[in-house]
Amino acid sequence: MSVLHNLLQGECNPDLRLLSCSIMAPKCEEGKIIKPCRNVCEALRKNCLPAFDAIDMAWPYFLDCDRFFVDEVEGCFDPLAKLRVKPEFKYIGNMHGNEVVGKELLIYLAQYLCSEYLLGNSRIQTLINNTRIHLLPSMNPDGYELAAEEGAGYNGWTNGRQTAQNLDLNRNFPDLTSEVYRIARIRGARTDHLPIPQSYWWGKVAPETKAVMKWIKSIPFVLSASLHGGDLVVSYPYDYSVHPLEEKMFSPTPDEKMFKLLSKAYANAHPGISDKSEMRCGGNFVRRGGIINGAEWYSFTGGSKKRRFTRPLMEPPFKSNNLNWLGMADFNYLHTNCFEITVELGCEKFPLADELYSLWHQNKEPLLKFMEMVHRGIKGVVSDRFGNPIKNARISVKGIRHDILTAADGDYWRLLPPGTYIVSAQARGYSKVLKKVTLPAKMSKAGRVDFVLRPLNGKFPQIIRDSAGKANEQYDPLEHFDPHARHAQPEPRGDGRRSVQPREKPWWWSYFSSLNQHKPLWLLKYQ
Repeated sequence: MSVLHNLLQGECNPDLRLLSCSIMAPKCEEGKIIKPCRNVCEALRKNCLPAFDAIDMAWPYFLDCDRFFVDEVEGCFDPLAKLRVKPEFKYIGNMHGNEVVGKELLIYLAQYLCSEYLLGNSRIQTLINNTRIHLLPSMNPDGYELAAEEGAGYNGWTNGRQTAQNLDLNRNFPDLTSEVYRIARIRGARTDHLPIPQSYWWGKVAPETKAVMKWIKSIPFVLSASLHGGDLVVSYPYDYSVHPLEEKMFSPTPDEKMFKLLSKAYANAHPGISDKSEMRCGGNFVRRGGIINGAEWYSFTGGSKKRRFTRPLMEPPFKSNNLNWLGMADFNYLHTNCFEITVELGCEKFPLADELYSLWHQNKEPLLKFMEMVHRGIKGVVSDRFGNPIKNARISVKGIRHDILTAADGDYWRLLPPGTYIVSAQARGYSKVLKKVTLPAKMSKAGRVDFVLRPLNGKFPQIIRDSAGKANEQYDPLEHFDPHARHAQPEPRGDGRRSVQPREKPWWWSYFSSLNQHKPLWLLKYQ
C-alpha cells in the first residue's frame, strides 16, 4: 500500500489504505467476520478510479466491490467512519500564471506540514489529524511556463496571466451572482446551491476551469483561499456589484460577518498587511484593516480587482457582453457549501528566487491561522432515528439567507462567528428540527450539533431526491469531463482502419519488474 500511495501521489489516502485494511485484516465481533459496506467501496472507486487511470494502473483486485463487500441489509460496517466530520480545506495558487508567489508558498507549506508533523509539532499534528487539507500549487501551469520564460523580476504585468487557450481563469466561472440579485426579492427563493446556467456551456470553458469545478463539486469543501499577486490585501465575496453599472459598490453576502472574520484572520497575522503605514504596497487599504469587499474594490464580470488601485493603465478591465462569466470565489459560495476568499500576496507578481524565503516567513503564520478557521462554527451529522445518514439535508440559520447541505454521509460543517443562533435541519420527507446554539467568543473549535429527523406521517421516504431537484435536472457536462483523459488517436493504416500498436508497460512497472518473483501482474490494465 505504501508503493500505491507514492505512485498515486497521495491521492485517495487515507481512504484507500483504510478500505484495503478492512479486507486484509477484517473486523471481527463475537467470532464472526464483519465485512465492509459495498456502497463505501463503490463511492471510493468512483472518486479514485481517475487517479489509477492517469498512471495506467488497474483497480486493485482485493477492492472488488461485488466480491468482497456486502450490502447494509447483510450487516456491514463503514471503515471510513473515522474520517467523517472532518472539514475539507483547500488552497489554490497560480490561477494567473505570472502570479507565482502563491505557487511557491504552497510548496513550502506542504513541506512544512509534513516535516513538522513528523517532528512532533503538536499544533501541526492537531491540524492535520482533524482537517483534510488539499493544496493545488498551480491552477495555470501553461501560463506559468510562459511567464517563466521571461524570468523573475523581468516579467510584465500580464504576460503569462492567461492560459494556453488565452483565457483568464478568474473570468471563466459561471455568473451566479447576477441570478442571486435577480431573485433576492422573491419570497422563499433559494439563493444558495444555484445550478449552472446552460448558456454558460455555450462559451469557451477552459479545461482547467472544468477540472477545478468538478473537483469543487465532488468534495464538500468548507473553506478555501485563492492566492494571487499584484497588491497586498484580502478580499471576499461578493466580487460582482449588486448594481452592474456601479464600478465599485459594497455588495455583501448574507455571511458578511463571517467573511470579514475569515479575512481578518489572514490579514491580522500578516506583518505586511497589518502594517499601519500607508506608504507601502497595499497602503491604500490600511484604513480598512487590510481587507475589502470584492465588489467595493472593483466590480466587473470576471472577479479580478487588483487593477483599481495599483496599475489601471497596464491592465485594463476585461469587457464582455456575456454576463455568464465571473470569478471563482462567488462560484464557490453560490454553487457549493464553500466559503472562499482571495489573498493578494504582494505588489511584485514574479519576484526573484532569493525573495521567496522571506515571503514564506511573512505568510507562514497567516496560512496556518486561516486553515485553523475551518474549525469555527458548528458541525455534526443529520440522520434518521435508526442512525442512517441523510444526504442533502438543509442546514439553515435564522437570519442568514444561505443554507448548506449535508454531505453523502449526512455530515455537515457550518462556518459561523461567535453568537447565538437558531439552527434547523430539514430534508424532503422528514420533519424540520430546530435547535438553539450559542458560540462563545473564545471558542476555537466547532461545536457539535447533531440532528435526528423523523419521517413525515411516520413513514420513511422511499427515494429521496436531492434538494436541487434531480427529477428536473439538466445535462451537466462536468459529469462526463475527465481531467485525466488522453486525447491522442491511433494513426490510420493504409486500408483506412486504425492501427493497433503494442502497448508498452507503464513507467512504474520497472520497479516491480526488478522483483524476482511474485510480480503484481494484477496492477497492469493490459497484460
